[in-house]
Amino acid sequence: MKTKTKNNLKFPKDFLWGTATSAYQIEGNNSNSDWWRWEEKGKTKEKSGRACDYWHKFKEDHNLLEELGVNSYRLSLEWASIEPAENCFSRENLDYYRKILKDLKSRKIKTVVTLWHWTSPLWFADKYGFHHKKSSEIFSRYCQKVRDELGDWIDIYVVFNEPMVPLGMGYLGGAFPPGYKNPFKFYRALSNIARAYIKVYEIIHQKYPQSQVGISYLYNWYEEKGFGPVGLLNKISQWFRIDLLGNKIKDHQDYIGIDYYRIGRMKFNRRRIKLDAKNQNYFGFTVEEDKKNVMKWITYPEGIYKVLKEAQEKYKLPIYILENGLPTNIGLDDWQRIDFIESHLKFVKKALSEGVDVKGYFHWSLLDNYEWLYGYGPRFGLVEMNYKTLERKPRKSFYAYKKMISENSNLSASESIMHTK
Repeated sequence: MKTKTKNNLKFPKDFLWGTATSAYQIEGNNSNSDWWRWEEKGKTKEKSGRACDYWHKFKEDHNLLEELGVNSYRLSLEWASIEPAENCFSRENLDYYRKILKDLKSRKIKTVVTLWHWTSPLWFADKYGFHHKKSSEIFSRYCQKVRDELGDWIDIYVVFNEPMVPLGMGYLGGAFPPGYKNPFKFYRALSNIARAYIKVYEIIHQKYPQSQVGISYLYNWYEEKGFGPVGLLNKISQWFRIDLLGNKIKDHQDYIGIDYYRIGRMKFNRRRIKLDAKNQNYFGFTVEEDKKNVMKWITYPEGIYKVLKEAQEKYKLPIYILENGLPTNIGLDDWQRIDFIESHLKFVKKALSEGVDVKGYFHWSLLDNYEWLYGYGPRFGLVEMNYKTLERKPRKSFYAYKKMISENSNLSASESIMHTK
């Protein structure tokens, strides 16, 4: 057993402490989405079904947010629910999302709203897709509807979540919808998403000039040691995930959204010369793995400091850490998640002390949720889900994070908590 020493370093008083979720992963029964059909085709380990049923249990989950003591919450809207048929918007579902947002605001919780978190309506996927020339116009129409109907209840907009992930996996690797392996369609989709983003940025600011608008980048730390092909590929990986799109929209961002999870370090295996995007194998180049991690990710707390410093130097904009989390197995005694949060916040504080303008930290995730291709195996939640009964049980990390927030200190959560092995 061990105890941790006290650390009195404080975060700024206006720092946003939150958790993050996405609609498709927790709402349940989003059968009008392209991902639902992807599941029906057997492309995922499990089907999402009712997920966490947040759609009906949002007040219960908002009670958990209040208990946790966060002052902000990142959630997403499901485009397929708001616009179930082309240019036909659901009054019922828009009103329901307003009810959800108003409930958060009544609890004095700031709303950070993602407009597209990897899923699109079936009609859009069938008739258009982001590789279609009209896609930016169609997507921006949906976003304008959200602005007009729900904008009074939204504090910060995340237009796209990690767009390079579904673009790469969906247009080059074939593992995500729409399932292409076509570099020409990929580039058209990339250009259209950049065009759509700029349109939406302008649309939101036309009515809400003070709103903060941006996207989130999957901004892992990419090891760049070496001058051989592996070192070069690490640099290319970073350029692909961040700069390729970021350079196209750099003058239309009010902040930089960072989703940080791990170190991305490539290696070469001559026995695996094939493309298998689902298992992160790219013609022999693969990502190094930690076999002890549920998703084989190599956690690297210092990487979040390096990412923050790099992003500040590159963009010179405020930064929100919109996702940071650890996959574990089932169980309430999740000391590894507590250690993960504490160690990462230590480096966030270091970046802050060196002048990096970090405005908030959102832990992924509030609840265990549907993890795309991996189904319900990986557990990211501060709150454990029983998917049969829909019972929610806060883990030890929930209470540890609560203490970190209440004391506004990066290592105070476990001053008096004993770690057992």
